[in-house]
Amino acid sequence: MGISHTTKRCSNSPCIILGVTGSIAAYKAPELVRAFKDVSCGVRVVMTDAAARFVSPLSLEVVSENPVVMDSFSDPLVHIELTRDAAFFLTAPASLNTITKFALPLADNLLTTMFTAYSGASAIAPAMNSKMYENPIFKRRLNFLKSMGVIEIPPESGSLACGDVGVGKMAAIETIVSTVMAHLNGKKDMAGMKVLVTAGPTREYIDPVRFLTNRSSGKMGYAVAYEAAKRGATVTLISGPVSLPVFNAGRVINVETSSEMEQAVLSEYKNSHIVVKAAAVSDFKPETYNSLKITRQDGFNLSLTKTHDILARIAKERAGKKTPFIVGFAAETGANVERAREKLIKKGADLIVFNDVTAEGAGFDVDSNIISIVTEEQVIDFPQMSKSLCAGKIFDAVLNKLTTGHNG
Repeated sequence: MGISHTTKRCSNSPCIILGVTGSIAAYKAPELVRAFKDVSCGVRVVMTDAAARFVSPLSLEVVSENPVVMDSFSDPLVHIELTRDAAFFLTAPASLNTITKFALPLADNLLTTMFTAYSGASAIAPAMNSKMYENPIFKRRLNFLKSMGVIEIPPESGSLACGDVGVGKMAAIETIVSTVMAHLNGKKDMAGMKVLVTAGPTREYIDPVRFLTNRSSGKMGYAVAYEAAKRGATVTLISGPVSLPVFNAGRVINVETSSEMEQAVLSEYKNSHIVVKAAAVSDFKPETYNSLKITRQDGFNLSLTKTHDILARIAKERAGKKTPFIVGFAAETGANVERAREKLIKKGADLIVFNDVTAEGAGFDVDSNIISIVTEEQVIDFPQMSKSLCAGKIFDAVLNKLTTGHNG
């Protein structure tokens, strides 16, 4: 194609390797390159043959100001030379085919060969049909990569190229750039801190086969836990039952009921500098538990009783002490941020994260959120962003409060 495969180094530092694969979202690659150059990063693009059917290698060479590489045989050492100098390896868009090859690992083209030769920080931004993304075999491969430290920048929900509506759109350019830059900046502003995070729902059993629960997926709490670990904190995650990959950046305590959640929090929070109560703990539980399954013929009337308010209890026990700093969540139906402020004052938390679970792109079981951070002094509203970026905003606010003093 007339593209030079020289191993000339990036003209800017840090240098990012950008892998572009055969997805319709490849047309966004020039915009992604330009966004990285706007934050003073150099970019070396490596493309698959399929990617070149969607976007011109020449256009990527022009915007990156570096030769695009595609052919392993034009320079037998290109996969070593380029990865040696790279600060980050990003594949965006990442097709199902390429992600699967990364997981095997299979080195049958220049991109997959470079991935196997690279030992630094890496991320993938999947882009595919929602049915492909939800394929259980693919999910196993994806989760394996994530367990090995590869960062997934999750796809978004929306209209797909085929006309379907679902999860599969490549993440927004700003989300991809922000995620990569957060890792490149490598700020360890929470080093030495102990952080306790709760995540997921609880289950309140009616009988051995039935329980009350809620829609929490645990994604927000897990994002908070990973953010704390990324910033250098020692993390303990207390997790209700979720269908997420195992948290591999700290200690995990698995619980099921609100009582188990309460006992775990009470045994851990006094040794923590920061407590983030992101779990959706049931407010009610059955007044009585039936040890035998209730049959249809039996019938039953369900009487409920309130569960203990864990957030209020630890805030009360902490009274007069400066630690831990306590963060609560207020998931509401409707844009009533005042209820979050009332919760902040009534329960004695230092900061409340508010979100309207009825808003599109926020709430339960999605990869994005729309939050407001509420303190006694102010309410800070944020636009829709990934839950990982929300977690970063939360800890920025927490550290700011810790620096300027709080009421604990």
